Amino acid sequence: MLTTLNTSYTDTRAADLAWALGREPLPALASLDLELAGSRLQLRLLGASHQVLLEEERGRCSETVACIAGSSTPLPLGVAKRVGGWEYEFAARVEALPPDSFAGRAQELLALVSDHPHGLVGVFPGSPHAFTALLAHRQGTHVHWRTWHAYPQDGQVVATRTRVGVRVPAARRAPHAALRSDGARGGAG
Repeated sequence: MLTTLNTSYTDTRAADLAWALGREPLPALASLDLELAGSRLQLRLLGASHQVLLEEERGRCSETVACIAGSSTPLPLGVAKRVGGWEYEFAARVEALPPDSFAGRAQELLALVSDHPHGLVGVFPGSPHAFTALLAHRQGTHVHWRTWHAYPQDGQVVATRTRVGVRVPAARRAPHAALRSDGARGGAG
């Protein structure tokens, strides 16, 4: 889903983004509610970037990446932690692009997310390449989402990846299939 955000675009920078886990829902300019195999996910576009709310029977998880006044937690390169019964993994990187490459990268990302049934893009007025985009999917017991925050004035795109899934105790994890020494491929016999 592609939307134009009804707010003025301010010259924020990638370096101004902060990360927070567990925040209450913030006012959203646009949102997309998804049901992914028993997980309720809400992708939210904020005036200052994004928030994702995940809810399942076992609890809730909230991720916020935004320019938050007074925040002391800068955008980390990576985070891995336990949140209740879940394992949470987050990674971020900044792509610095020359002006002649930035527009192409922005168009590529807008095309990837805008028509996707699990995608939400908010374009800021004044620049077609100033946007925040979110894309979610489920794979097995994990919910994944990716985000992109485009800053055309600096030629930067901040890309994030998140994975949240059920924490499985080590004793219950399935062992990797081992090759049998007799070369047999398995089966009865």
